[in-house]
Amino acid sequence: MPEFIQINGQKIGLGESADVNLSVARLPTYTSIDLPVRILRAAEDGPVLLLTGGLHGDEINGIEIVRRMLSRKLAVPEKGTVIAIPLVNVYGFIQNVRGVPDGKDINRSFPGSKNGSLAKIVAYTLMNQIIPQIDVGIDFHTGGASRANFPQLRCTFDDPYNLKVAKSFSPPLILHSPLIDKSFRKAAHRKKKKIIVFETGEAHRIDEPGIQEGINGILRVMKFLGMKQRAPEGNTAEIYRKSHWIRARYAGLFQPSVILGEHIKRRQLLGKITDPFGFESYKVISSQDGQVIGLNNSPVVHRGDAIMHIATLKETTL
Repeated sequence: MPEFIQINGQKIGLGESADVNLSVARLPTYTSIDLPVRILRAAEDGPVLLLTGGLHGDEINGIEIVRRMLSRKLAVPEKGTVIAIPLVNVYGFIQNVRGVPDGKDINRSFPGSKNGSLAKIVAYTLMNQIIPQIDVGIDFHTGGASRANFPQLRCTFDDPYNLKVAKSFSPPLILHSPLIDKSFRKAAHRKKKKIIVFETGEAHRIDEPGIQEGINGILRVMKFLGMKQRAPEGNTAEIYRKSHWIRARYAGLFQPSVILGEHIKRRQLLGKITDPFGFESYKVISSQDGQVIGLNNSPVVHRGDAIMHIATLKETTL
């Protein structure tokens, strides 16, 4: 890590803290929208850890995890540097939606473009102002609208160091997640930066236990990186190689008979789909052993809707 970190022309030295606002664009009202970045540097040299929330504007839990780390001064390192961006997608947050006003997903717009769509401009800003400064990043997400996620850490098992960082987070569950084209993780990976993703809860909702898991996980990663001397005790993470979504074969009212985090067996009854009039009822049966890591909380489903996310192929050797 250099003596000075420079973001948007502003230099931050060892032992200093600073708030930097990255100019992204303007609203149609000519109101400027800036990307607030908090930089916290210890007096002693060390790794640079990035914390990002709200890449999707309606995913509140990630925003709250990073916010609490800052407000409670938990993110202050004893060694190295923390760069914290609680809210990446200011536009989506204002409108309470996942993407930006033109509907594009920032997390499918990397590495971005200086003169592209709004999503690409935000991605370009991150890739050129922030990513060159860091060593490791933790990106916080939730499930979609009415789809809740069990607290889980996603990373690529193909990168041994990524897996080490994931294990140091010590969440309840770790899932192998291949790098997706045009995603934040893959763009950072190409720059030789390590990004892991923590998921908990659903969009628009606060998930208090998941938020605490996220905070504790950050502190454990900071200890692993040598940025703090102490951290909370972790979980014995269950590690899975694959996952799949169960989709509704019929339209109707979905009533699950399992809960998030529950271990399931092949041929187990997972729930049922009924019609609204009391004539028909269809069983949802598991096709294999696994663990419920995502659940659709909306009772009204259409044929083909994702209703349950199941982690499979549990690892014992990683």
